[in-house]
Amino acid sequence: MKLDERTAYAQVSAPARLAGPGEGISAEELALAARNHGMPQEALRYDVTPVGLHYLLTHYDIPAIDPAAWRLAVSGGVHRPLTLDLHSLRALPARTVRVTMECAGNGRARLDPRPVSQPWLVDAVGTADWTGAPLRDLLAVTGLAEDAVEIVFTGADHGVERGVEQDYQRSLPIAEALGRDVLLAYAMNGAPLPPQHGAPVRLIVPGWYGMAHVKWLKGITVTAEPFTGYQQQTAYNLRQQPDDPGEPVTRIRPRAMLIPPGFPDFLSRARIVHPGPVLLRGRAWSGGAPVKGVAVSTDGGTRWAPAILDDPDGHPWAWRGFSFAWRATPGEYLLAAHATDESGATQPTTQSWNRGGFANNAIHLTKTICVPEEKP
Repeated sequence: MKLDERTAYAQVSAPARLAGPGEGISAEELALAARNHGMPQEALRYDVTPVGLHYLLTHYDIPAIDPAAWRLAVSGGVHRPLTLDLHSLRALPARTVRVTMECAGNGRARLDPRPVSQPWLVDAVGTADWTGAPLRDLLAVTGLAEDAVEIVFTGADHGVERGVEQDYQRSLPIAEALGRDVLLAYAMNGAPLPPQHGAPVRLIVPGWYGMAHVKWLKGITVTAEPFTGYQQQTAYNLRQQPDDPGEPVTRIRPRAMLIPPGFPDFLSRARIVHPGPVLLRGRAWSGGAPVKGVAVSTDGGTRWAPAILDDPDGHPWAWRGFSFAWRATPGEYLLAAHATDESGATQPTTQSWNRGGFANNAIHLTKTICVPEEKP
């Protein structure tokens, strides 16, 4: 559908907008939040996130796909176009890669003014072991035309956004697509992909925000010019104004998060700890370069002290653990952590605002109250 053919969808597809002053979460946003769940922050304790706790974002409906009938077409600028089934894909050499995946909109609901969309707080993240065939092995079979510029990935999920009817599609530059860890994944944490995570096959692009990891993959098209589809050119750009072309969202910015210490108050989620030594632990990640340092603050970011990074574990695309020894005394605290990667990129203490609410990696404050332990 062309961009000038939006009239038929005008009543069902609202334009992008910002929430007004004091405007609460809408019923539509609440419905999105009910469909798209985040990872409970206490699940940061797992090296590999259990499948049911991994964050989930579904743009449209979860397609009903029979694995036995599934086919993947590879076409466009290739020397040997082909269509393969799941058995043929599984016959290719397999690779397993541990990847921390984060939604590009993580942190959107904390922005001011708030972009009206999926209202993520800071929980749209998870780490999984993905198994599949490296994309470059498949493309070695088909060959690439000399004028190949990008590869377009088409999912089976279909819907409407801002008046545009579409299959979900994203592209990657050839150099990115040929990375050894870019996978056509059919397994997650050692088991077949569940429907909500893209079964039977999805794309995995380590280091990139989640929009690049196309689910329910059905087509791969090699093109001689940049892809200009909705999810590539209209969505997922960092814009300050509606008519600003913006900067494309690509790799995950550095972030560190604390595993919530102590135990929570039910409604406010404020944390309760008792006086004495408290070992603060957390996870840090970045898609641009390995994390080289984490600092922790117990006073809302006024003062920082270095945390201890866990030893490297051989998984360069996965989050890295850290710890910080804190002696708690009675009072109220705002705990925070921030990460710096080897490129020099670091987490900001204030929001990085844009109209889509993308890539907001500002530090997260955890309200923590230290109270004396009640004696029986």
